[in-house]
Amino acid sequence: MKKTLLAALFASTLALPVVAAEYVIDHKGAHASVNFKVKHLGYSWLTGRFNTFSGDFSYDEKNISASKINIVIETASVDSNHAERDKHLKSDDFLDVKKFDNATFTSTKVEDLGNNKLKITGDFTLQGITKSLVIDAYKVGEGDDPWGGYRAGFSGTAKISMKDFGYKMNFGDILFDLHIEGVRK
Repeated sequence: MKKTLLAALFASTLALPVVAAEYVIDHKGAHASVNFKVKHLGYSWLTGRFNTFSGDFSYDEKNISASKINIVIETASVDSNHAERDKHLKSDDFLDVKKFDNATFTSTKVEDLGNNKLKITGDFTLQGITKSLVIDAYKVGEGDDPWGGYRAGFSGTAKISMKDFGYKMNFGDILFDLHIEGVRK
């Protein structure tokens, strides 16, 4: 009887679903970045980044569709490498950081496209407006780090239209270039 009970208990633990690994985005070690570019008056590219953001994600290579990502970006951390322009970007002409201090992304679906390519769909909220956003992502790699931890890294691109988020000034699309490295919890 004991052997039957132990065998049943052991078999039931094998049948438990595999849980995706949980990661925290390594923004403190500068191993992640949220970059953007937008056309300036149609003549050139204005580039910048957000210096302060946080988030987490879950990832299971055997069940990629169960993966999730959440990111919170502090809009006042916008940095275009020009103090006066950054002041304008923070104004109500653009990010309106006094009223909307964060932008967020929460995934709703992750699709495996093969060859480490992913399509991540989610809700992106900027200036109080939420729209669906697709990130074309690529898994860069994963493995042990020199400090005894385990990391996974991804890069991706996405695009939003300024008019969809109520900007007073509309220069077209904003292109995002994302690099996310997470440390397993």
